[in-house]
Amino acid sequence: MSVEAPLNGRVALVTGASRGIGAAVARHLARSGVRVAVGYHHRREAAEALCRALAEEGRRAVAVGGDVADPRALEALVQATEQALGPVDIVVSNAGSVQSRSLEELDLADWDRTLNEHLRAAFLLARLTVPGMRERGWGRIVLMSSVAAFTGGLVGPHYTTAKAGLIGLTHALAPALAPHGITVNAVAPALIETPALDALGEASTLARRIPVGRLGHVDEVAHMVMSLLNNAYVTGQTVSVDGGLHPR
Repeated sequence: MSVEAPLNGRVALVTGASRGIGAAVARHLARSGVRVAVGYHHRREAAEALCRALAEEGRRAVAVGGDVADPRALEALVQATEQALGPVDIVVSNAGSVQSRSLEELDLADWDRTLNEHLRAAFLLARLTVPGMRERGWGRIVLMSSVAAFTGGLVGPHYTTAKAGLIGLTHALAPALAPHGITVNAVAPALIETPALDALGEASTLARRIPVGRLGHVDEVAHMVMSLLNNAYVTGQTVSVDGGLHPR
């Protein structure tokens, strides 16, 4: 007897999905038959363009806008998703800005904004969507962490702390939700070719830090996310996608 439930026909909300890793995850989900809400903040045109491209493939996707640092905006994102597509079965919490700051440069506003975008938003999205998942007996949550949670990274203490917090949130939610058919996992990428990487240095210099000798591709992260979403027996895990940068 199969223990897997197909993703086809499910509804997903992917935050930070107008470009980069989030857009790649949204594409892979839509091509698996999932109805996808493409979350964005500033890049409405990019989110809508992605939705149009998926519609041309016969997929269903809608763009939903809002600032994930604002709790009211998160409520609106979930409501817009459910009004357009149906109850949310899958959450991929990916949104969050990347602004490099040293300890001396980092002020309280930067600190609060980063933790609110990356960590508090993930917590609130779970609060908003888990009741429905529990009622239906099925759900998937993936939190986008970073190898910086283990290594300290290149961005700064605000980013590292937020990403480490997502791993802790994964550990807290997974055992509590597992009896209800809901899995919770984290993915920890490192040095993936995205626009956010440009601020951290020359691509060729960064690539030399990676044992496999190159930067990662957004589709490689998306493949890992899809593997976790498709597996009902994997929960509470943090999976690195880092080219061997931080073997554990």
